[in-house]
Amino acid sequence: MTPAQPDAPALSGVFLPSLPQFVGVLGGGRMGTGIAHAFLLAGCDVLVVERDGDAAAGARERVESAVAKSVERGLIATANAYMSRLAVSTDYADFADRELVVEAVPEIWDLKVASLQGVEKHLNAMAFLASNTSSLSMSGLAAELARPQNFIGLHFFNPVPSSTLIEVVVAKQTLPSLVAAAQGWVEALGKTAVVVNDSPGFASSRLGVALALESMRMLEEGVASAANIDAAMVLGYRHHTGPLRTTDLVGLDVRLEIAEYLASMLGERFTPPQILRDKVDRGELGRKTGKGFFDWG
Repeated sequence: MTPAQPDAPALSGVFLPSLPQFVGVLGGGRMGTGIAHAFLLAGCDVLVVERDGDAAAGARERVESAVAKSVERGLIATANAYMSRLAVSTDYADFADRELVVEAVPEIWDLKVASLQGVEKHLNAMAFLASNTSSLSMSGLAAELARPQNFIGLHFFNPVPSSTLIEVVVAKQTLPSLVAAAQGWVEALGKTAVVVNDSPGFASSRLGVALALESMRMLEEGVASAANIDAAMVLGYRHHTGPLRTTDLVGLDVRLEIAEYLASMLGERFTPPQILRDKVDRGELGRKTGKGFFDWG
């Protein structure tokens, strides 16, 4: 990790390096561990905090697996140097020395607020807090914090290792200098920043969910099979994956939560189709359960 340089961007009266040395991640699920992996490969010391010992152990295993795959792909030489900079915990107080903490808990408003407040009270006044939310109001979340000016959205995409995009979401309260610094962090992670102002669903989720919901309605109506609907977008519009397969990767339950939120904020055009509700009720949540709009074996 490169130490802070004299010309590094100044935030709240201190100099911040291109990437903070000490990074925390709250939540060790698929997204949280992907975020931890990204910061580890960029040279940071990373702490993942989970709800209990079993969840923390699972988070460590997932990060180990991701780092091992990076070795297999020739992205890094060995895993040991990277894993030596990973710690897992069940105690928010361990975030006390972190310069940046990224929250990656499920898309539930009350849970997000409680989690962010729980982290913030352990951070020093110069530390920064980010949310990986894909749709919830950043300005609304910021309003629940003691230092809203130090809060920003860093919306990573699944799967984090192969995705090149991070949405930098700006709350009304966010320091302009923090926005500039966050763009530098994204670049240091080897990804591309797209800066958006706070709005329901931001840019990516709003557009992605709209396309996915219409694809589901077409499937319900028998317009075409799931495979052919996706093929139309992959072959005709050069999408990397089709909207239904992408939904399987994101998780049908996650898509449903986002769609319901967007419907409440933006109107009935985001009302989830019945096929999505039925699949979630049956536990067909996509790749993570082995079945969604496609079979994952």
